[in-house]
Amino acid sequence: MNTSNSATATSGVSDQESLDIFSLLQVLWRNKLWILLSAALGVLMAGYYAYMLAVPTYTARAVVMLNSRQETVVDIQSVVSGLGADTSVVNTEVEVLRSRTLMTKVVEKLDLTSDPEFNLLLSEPSLIDKLQAQVLGYLGIENGNVQVLPEMEAKQEVDGTVSQLLQKLSVVNVPQSLVFQIVVTTENPVKSSTIADMIVDQYILDQIEAKYNATEQATSWLAERVSQLQARLENAEEQVNEFRANTELLTPEGIAAQERQLSDLRERITNTEALLETTGERLSRLEAAQTPQERAAAADDAQLKALLPRIGDPSIRSSIESRFQQIVARAELEAGRARSQFETLHASARDVATMLDQQGKDQIRFQQLERESEAARLLYQYFLTRLNETAAQQGIHQADSRPLSFAVIPNGASTPKKAMLLAVGLVIGCMMGSVIVLVLELRNDSIRTGRDLEAGTGYPVLAQVPQVPVKGRIATARYFSENPTSAAAEAVRNLRTSLMFSNMDRSPEVIMVCSAVANEGKTTLTLALAQNFGAMGKRVLLVDGDIRRRTLTEYTPSVGREKTGLLAVLSGDASLEDTVVRNEYSGVDILLGEKTTANAADIFASNRFGEFIKSAREKYDLVLIDTPPVLIVPDARIISQSVDAVVLAVRWDATSLDQVTESLSLFETVNARVAGLALTQVNTRRMQHYGYDYQHYNKNEYYTN
Repeated sequence: MNTSNSATATSGVSDQESLDIFSLLQVLWRNKLWILLSAALGVLMAGYYAYMLAVPTYTARAVVMLNSRQETVVDIQSVVSGLGADTSVVNTEVEVLRSRTLMTKVVEKLDLTSDPEFNLLLSEPSLIDKLQAQVLGYLGIENGNVQVLPEMEAKQEVDGTVSQLLQKLSVVNVPQSLVFQIVVTTENPVKSSTIADMIVDQYILDQIEAKYNATEQATSWLAERVSQLQARLENAEEQVNEFRANTELLTPEGIAAQERQLSDLRERITNTEALLETTGERLSRLEAAQTPQERAAAADDAQLKALLPRIGDPSIRSSIESRFQQIVARAELEAGRARSQFETLHASARDVATMLDQQGKDQIRFQQLERESEAARLLYQYFLTRLNETAAQQGIHQADSRPLSFAVIPNGASTPKKAMLLAVGLVIGCMMGSVIVLVLELRNDSIRTGRDLEAGTGYPVLAQVPQVPVKGRIATARYFSENPTSAAAEAVRNLRTSLMFSNMDRSPEVIMVCSAVANEGKTTLTLALAQNFGAMGKRVLLVDGDIRRRTLTEYTPSVGREKTGLLAVLSGDASLEDTVVRNEYSGVDILLGEKTTANAADIFASNRFGEFIKSAREKYDLVLIDTPPVLIVPDARIISQSVDAVVLAVRWDATSLDQVTESLSLFETVNARVAGLALTQVNTRRMQHYGYDYQHYNKNEYYTN
């Protein structure tokens, strides 16, 4: 049985913790008054801020556009070209409009350093700053501001003013266009308009100044470069003239004549070389001949050939020798003349070739000097032309932007947006109220329905007893006797019926009513249950088992707290018949508790208490025992060993599920039979507020409340 209950309890807790959207909406709806109160508080706070605390600000807008097409006054290339129309250019110009350099110029032009709205050094310290300074001074901590040198104070003041101006400025690019909106928000409408227009003016002026400075810088550089190029050109021309004066250059016709002369000389050298070879060979043959016949054949002379047959004559032999020597001498002369002519022609050709080669080198050098001079002239002319063009542009610079519309002085404040603040306050109030309600709901683990109690514990709920509409214990006891058909009385009858059928074999004769903690309504429930059983004609004994507090004595005001009771019966000093007190409203016998120094747990654990229960079973049809809380003292668990059924009272919307489950676990450790749970002090009107259907307790023809 314990395992089953534990499994059911685990399932119940899981179901309880899984909150769906409908459950959340139910929680919000039944706490709608708190949410509305939170919303009203949010609206009040927003209204107080909007109408009392907030400083009104005014927003002015100036519109400027980038010029993607430049007007051309003269067809001269500019030093600084116009801006493009791509995304990078647009984003760059947005940053230029928000640059500290441009904002510094605006601050200086409008003297914003004298305005306390922008120069925080001139404004009064806020309440938070004053409190912070006081706290730091009280703690002996120096202010964390960095010490600034005197010469840097002015710059720091300007930088702080620029930072404040940037916080009040926003630059917005209209999507898919080259148009920018300069939005300025200040505490003065005229000031906002003036600052927006000044930003546009300084932005356009900055573009013109940038082009002017670039052109002026380019003009200065070009002038210096032109001067250098002029000196270079003059030097190149001087080298050309000097080379022409010191070098004898032939005309193309002269060079052609020299080339023809060289060609003729080379042809004559060839012929002379052939002649030199012929004469050399003839001389070699003559010198090689030894015999008269060989000499005659080598000389190929007719006279020698005629004299050769008469060579035997000595005079003829002498003539042949003389003639041969003449032929050799003539051959040597011809060979020498040919060699001399060859050498002369070769020297002349070499001189002509050398002269032509030098002329070529001179021509190449001259052409190189002329090309350098021409290049210097062209470069000089280009830079001179560019210098003149750049100098001419200094008066025709155009800005890359133009204003489309100047700022209009706003008629009304842009902030605070009172309607929006009130709406935001309403929304935030509703949200905060909802969050608080949900957090409290999630943190609240108290029991509100019998279904939740059964799901969380696994034990049946025997009855759900509504709250009695009277105050005081005596009035409560009287209410049950005087209103037997009330919803509370009928709920106790349900509890009685459930107890009678809790064990089909045998109805319980000794029933113990307890609770997890104090003030759960267990004593009232016990008294009402006893009265209900008594109304059936049963003999009922109500025992005050909570002898530490003796709460039942408050229901019997006619009997003093010093009357003998349970302890006297257990000790044998008095009989049960003489000790019981009959309650005038319930008609049942009550055995009150007594003040004692002994430990209550030891008393209930004694054999005399068990014997007392046996005796009471014989004398009464039913014995009801009111016991102390389970989680506070062990008395209830000890008494549970002598009873037939245990009823655990759980106060509605007060006792937590953890307390109930812990109490049941304690009973399980001693194998006590817990018949079920009773949900007490149910507030039916609040149950309807929580969204549960308990209207039958208030509007039902069966009940007479």
